[in-house]
Amino acid sequence: MRYEGPIYRPPSEADSLLIQATVGCPHNKCTFCMVYKKGPPFRVRPVREIKEDLDEAKRIYGDTIKTLFFPAGNTIAMPTHELAEICAYAHRVFPGLKRITVYGSSKYIHQKGLQNLIRLKESGLTRIHVGLESGDDEVLRRIKKGTTASQQIEAGLWVKEAGIELSEYVILGIGGVERSEHHAVATARALNAIDPDFIRFRTFLPKINTLLLHEIRKGRFQVLSPHQVLKETQRIVENLEVTSEIHSDHYTNYIDVSGKMPKDKERMLMQIRQALEWNEDRFRPVYVGTE
Repeated sequence: MRYEGPIYRPPSEADSLLIQATVGCPHNKCTFCMVYKKGPPFRVRPVREIKEDLDEAKRIYGDTIKTLFFPAGNTIAMPTHELAEICAYAHRVFPGLKRITVYGSSKYIHQKGLQNLIRLKESGLTRIHVGLESGDDEVLRRIKKGTTASQQIEAGLWVKEAGIELSEYVILGIGGVERSEHHAVATARALNAIDPDFIRFRTFLPKINTLLLHEIRKGRFQVLSPHQVLKETQRIVENLEVTSEIHSDHYTNYIDVSGKMPKDKERMLMQIRQALEWNEDRFRPVYVGTE
């Protein structure tokens, strides 16, 4: 099996087979992201090579593979017929396969359209991991996400209508101190409109070689303190009216806020309120990466 450039996968795909379908990210402009900045430019790997890697995985692992993730950063941007072909082929190679997942930003999901998403579902794609980041258009503009809240909502609704599971990622603190309230309220509003299967919290940490780190050092962006992040989380959860599972499955988060909405909403809010009573020195330090 062959890999090129950074290979990342969501924590929930820790036990999945990783077969690289694309290289890099076709957008590659987000101000907070360092993952693909110095890597190779975006390209789609030849279907023949992807199939060869699936065949090799079959020789190594036999029929033990139950979940498969196709990196890299925006595999949904593959031509639909090619992505459908490798999904269908993976199910033939691994007859016990229960899940095939990819990363896909709303911009490229929206370009696909509903009918192509239905085709991907019929070919065996079962879940898409989407970096919503924020539902605030001003935050999305500042971080150069390349999409809007309305586009993200429509893309998310299409994924669900196609019958594909949807995991939406929110970055706590990505609006800085200035946009924290707007970010929280608008993000909850977008999530309510979509009602994804999963909502996953990540807390913003400055990374080296990113434009956002430069803005922090110039004093144009203020990173939230632990208590400010918790209050932002509280504001989002308070405003959520969804049936989603919430997960905080990432090392950046100050506490693990997880549960099934709406039944666990009050328990999660109580957990946040308790954490807000702790001294801030109890949490990991807020740090800015160095170059």
